[in-house]
Amino acid sequence: MAELSAATQSPSVSSSSSGAEPSAPGSGSPGSCPAQGAKSCGSSCADSFVSSSSSQPVSLFSTSQVHDLIFWRDVKKTGFVFGTTLVVLLSLAAFSVISVVSYLILALLVVTISFRVYKSVIQAVQKSEEGHPFKAYLDVDITLSSEAFHSYLNAALAHINKALKLVVRLFLVEDLVDSLKLAVFMWLMTYVGAVFNGITLLILAELLVFSVPIVYEKYKTQIDHYVGIARDQTKSIVEKIQAKLPGIAKKKAE
Repeated sequence: MAELSAATQSPSVSSSSSGAEPSAPGSGSPGSCPAQGAKSCGSSCADSFVSSSSSQPVSLFSTSQVHDLIFWRDVKKTGFVFGTTLVVLLSLAAFSVISVVSYLILALLVVTISFRVYKSVIQAVQKSEEGHPFKAYLDVDITLSSEAFHSYLNAALAHINKALKLVVRLFLVEDLVDSLKLAVFMWLMTYVGAVFNGITLLILAELLVFSVPIVYEKYKTQIDHYVGIARDQTKSIVEKIQAKLPGIAKKKAE
């Protein structure tokens, strides 16, 4: 009887002594998935990753993308953006805003409707069932989440508050030199406004944005040399002006 009892207990003893206790489904390390539900676990892990990543708002344009755009890293992309915006600005200089917007929308509708009709005719002739030609774009989720909206709103509010503080500081003459700089700049802008209008300034600004960075990258050493000379001269002139103003001189002495 003792031998029979030992024989019946030997499987349990050997299994416990091996130390390979089977884990229950759902228990185990957080990163592991149960063998019987690997597919469901993979989908749940993917869903949790998507939900966690969607809670973090993604910026529409990153700094690297803007940098590559204005430095002509991709000539086709930069040329398209530069040409399109330049045509729009030139159109605004010649026509009203309502006319330009209307013509742009009409042109876009003509292209999309023509392509839609063309694909429908091709599918009818070839008797194919490819479906809607813009189905891949129609299925794209373009909704803006509340987290992303609040993130953009908070970023905009930070810039607005900073601009308001700067305006108050300049107009209430917290620093006399800064207020004088603003006055001189506005005085120069009166002459600029007499020659150019707003659209012309935007066209010039776009030309500078898409030309100055690439020129600076090519002639960086020479430009930095002359900019340093001009900066030193400006700094010396500002120091002389500050020395002649009694309020500023007294403030610096304190």
